[in-house]
Order: sequence, then structure tokens, then C-alpha cells
Amino acid sequence: MLSTPPALIAVIGPIEPPLLAAWARHYRWLGIERFLIAFHFPDHVPDAQRHELQAAVRELGIIPTGTSTGPWHEHTNTQLRDALRHRAAPGWHLLADADEFQQYPAPLNEVIAQAEKSGHHVVGGLMLDRVAASGRLTGWRPEGGLDLAYPLGGHLTHRLLHGDPRKIVLARHDVTVSSGNHRAPGHRSDADRICAVHHFKWRSGVLDDLRRRVQHFTSGTWQEHTPAVRDEAGRLLAHVGRHGGVINTSDPRFAFRQVSLDQMPFSWPSEARSIFTTWRPHTHSGQD
Repeated sequence: MLSTPPALIAVIGPIEPPLLAAWARHYRWLGIERFLIAFHFPDHVPDAQRHELQAAVRELGIIPTGTSTGPWHEHTNTQLRDALRHRAAPGWHLLADADEFQQYPAPLNEVIAQAEKSGHHVVGGLMLDRVAASGRLTGWRPEGGLDLAYPLGGHLTHRLLHGDPRKIVLARHDVTVSSGNHRAPGHRSDADRICAVHHFKWRSGVLDDLRRRVQHFTSGTWQEHTPAVRDEAGRLLAHVGRHGGVINTSDPRFAFRQVSLDQMPFSWPSEARSIFTTWRPHTHSGQD
């Protein structure tokens, strides 16, 4: 059995303090004791918002490793994340963005022990996009919680955005992880033990973030390695534009249904395995 919980590694942008608090509570509930986080704030973020978030994280008993500002190039996250991993002690690292709430079929120490027993140096996850029942990109009330505000879970990233829904959620310290935590070259996850990554991205303010991302990547103000991230943002903006500003939760492609952070979705192992093992990068067609 694992005696030391994995260190949590995260690069955090200008999110709302209640989300950061809910995120920290969630991972502490999973058994995380050590948080190595770095903040990065693009130039448009006001000083007051930065100071509020930095104060909020300290109130949670977490001392950020560092704070940087400036353009959010595609490589920015990777560089900051890898610097945090370098500072972490040898062992396993849990990798999670601030809008990702991981859900495991067993306690973390058992998940890692099983991976080591089977010779895997990484554990995989699959995004489960969480949205409001109406499909609107709304805010949420901390007293109600994320499950109440965004009760539906489905495969928006995979089936609408054509993004890679696969995640590396746990990795040994000596394993290199690609940009976005999507792959670990040379390593495979156990496809029969895929974590659910509840993805609470689709909240109030995200459309402005996506428009800003498209604008900066298109102009070259923010550097990109491929147009994939910009294309995904454009697909979401086009979709809500066609549907009156909301996500079409009734589209059967997305398989939206009621889910909860308290219990793994019904039939998750087979559902996740099917997507995890068959996903391939999107090829453009005339229907895009």
C-alpha cells in the first residue's frame, strides 16, 4: 500500500475563489495533502482579481509556488507544470486543472498500488463535461455546490469540439507528460481502470475566454504549436451561436445525463474504455 499520497500539481488561471475552494476540498477528500500550484494571469486580468485569488488560496492553507503574468502561450502551462513537478518529491504526481474534479473507482492508494502491480507508470482519465440542465453557461452558488448547478455530464469535448478527452491523471515523477496532460509518450494507461474527470469548464464567463483565446492565437499575440486549441474554441462558439447561446443538451451525440461527484456514472468502465481506446485525432470534413 502507498504510504505517501501523491503531490497535486496544478497551474491555475483567473478562476472564481469559490471554485478554487471547492477544488481544494474535493482533492483533500481524496486524500491529497500536498498542493504544488502556480498561478498564471494573462494581461487582461485586473490586479484586484489576482490579489483576491492569491488571498483565497492562502486562506485554504495552500502556499502557491509562484505567480506569473503575461501572454498565455500554448507552451506556458507545460513549462509551469513541469517546473512544479521538478520541485515535487519523487513518487506519484496527480495532475489536475482547477476545473477538473477527478473521480476514482477506489481510494487513491489502491489505484496507485494496482497500477504499480500491473506495471503501469500512469493512470488515465476521461473528461466528463458538466453543464447546467438548461445548457446555459451560468454561474453557480457555492452553498448549492457544483453538482446542483451543473447536474448533467456528457462528452462535449470529444463529440463536439473534437478535442482529446483523454487525460493522464496520475504519473510517476519520472514520466514525461505532454501538453494538456493528454498523453505520456511511451506509456499506456490501463483502459479497464479509467478515472472520470468531471470537467466544470462550461460556466459563466467561458465564452469571453474562448473569444479571447481565438483572437490572441489568430493574431499571434499568444503562440500556438497547432491550431487545435483555437479550433476547439471556435466549434463551441459556433455551436452556441446556432442554439441561442446555449449548449444543446438534447443532442444524443453528447450523451448528457444526470451524474454526481458522489458516485461513478452507471456503466462508466465500459463507456470510458470504448472512448479511451478508439479516440483518434479529428480529420476535417465538409460537415465541420
